[in-house]
Amino acid sequence: MVTNVTNLSRSGLYDWMVQRVSAVVLAVYVLFLLGWMVANPGLTYEAWHGLFSQNWMRIFSLLTLVALSAHAWVGMWTISTDYLTPMALGKVATPIRFLFQAVCGLAMFVLFVWGVQILWGF
Repeated sequence: MVTNVTNLSRSGLYDWMVQRVSAVVLAVYVLFLLGWMVANPGLTYEAWHGLFSQNWMRIFSLLTLVALSAHAWVGMWTISTDYLTPMALGKVATPIRFLFQAVCGLAMFVLFVWGVQILWGF
């Protein structure tokens, strides 16, 4: 088992579950939005604003944002540990992998905070 300080959970089974549960949350959110848009064919800004000004939709969107962040982190961590290896990069693999993971983590954090600001108007 690969253990790393930048691993989200330190368990392959847990990572697998995070990927699957977050994918279900993302799919439900997308299907809900598609269904809502089909049910409202003359979609206006007022209708869209009305949907997203309700607290249950903000909470659902926040849950989806958390799921997207967790899904992306597990995926990027897996990519970095599978492909940024000493065999591929030589002795500089560990610093490059850490830098890649740090940049991905920072980008996900910034996008998460930005999403929260958009949803809640902070």
